[in-house]
Amino acid sequence: MPLHIPTPLIESRPLSASAGREVWLKLEALQPSGSFKLRGVGAACETHARRGATRLVSSSGGNAGLAVAYAGRRLGMPVLVVVPETATERARALIRQEGAELVVHGASWQEANARAMALLTASDAFIHPFDDPLLWDGHATLIDEVARAEPPFRPEAVVLSVGGGGLLCGVVQGLHRQGWHDDVPVVAVETEGAATLAASLAAGRRVELDAITSIATSLGAKQVCEQAYAWTARHPIASVVVSDLDAVKACERFIDDHRIVVEPACGAALAVAYAAGAPALAAWKRVLIVVCGGATASTAQLAAWSASLR
Repeated sequence: MPLHIPTPLIESRPLSASAGREVWLKLEALQPSGSFKLRGVGAACETHARRGATRLVSSSGGNAGLAVAYAGRRLGMPVLVVVPETATERARALIRQEGAELVVHGASWQEANARAMALLTASDAFIHPFDDPLLWDGHATLIDEVARAEPPFRPEAVVLSVGGGGLLCGVVQGLHRQGWHDDVPVVAVETEGAATLAASLAAGRRVELDAITSIATSLGAKQVCEQAYAWTARHPIASVVVSDLDAVKACERFIDDHRIVVEPACGAALAVAYAAGAPALAAWKRVLIVVCGGATASTAQLAAWSASLR
């Protein structure tokens, strides 16, 4: 059995009313580790365990590291996770709770990643948080589940958040695997201050941000992975950028509407449906939002962010 679980696919009446169209949710926040990351991370960890790795090493802003820690505990393998100084105390506590060794290093994920690479030994397996075909194949199972839904369900567009691009790669791979090619576009949402894909599309090439200034630290890769950018030439992908405040407000509304706590990185995708008139969704009557989750936020943290951003 895979380490991830099949997650509910539901129509959201509150979001449908807000957006003026059918809004369906894939509730990845209900994964055991709290986010979609477990799909790809679990698949990668199981693969490396079969290949004989004796320890799992990861760099993460929070959710990927938590997924590796969970997978390692389930597989009976030691885990080392390196997080940047921007990782929340809650993220650190949850990773330690899974029994992983935690190292805090650097001001950004890139610096944490360099430290993780330096700590690798010959018998370790490195689990990248977003740039690995093993991850994309695991994340694609999300679309496989949607395609198997009863009664049959086919969205007109898929809305998701983008950080390093691992979820984007997996979802588009899944769409192509199901034969849903050019007729099911993806709306890729980022927050201001972490909009690496939007910057790359504007420049016509993959670019690297000087710094991440968004509070949505789970979207905090300075550069989207090469495969994610490559998909923009092969699949219809619309880029949308929202503010940190809109992402946080979406999280708060989602708690009231569905009683599920998600972090701003997930709130970014929800924000396009909560926006007045939902202009980013105007072209479609039925959309699917990937509620990617995020175990690193709390109601108290969301309230603090909301107060500081207003």
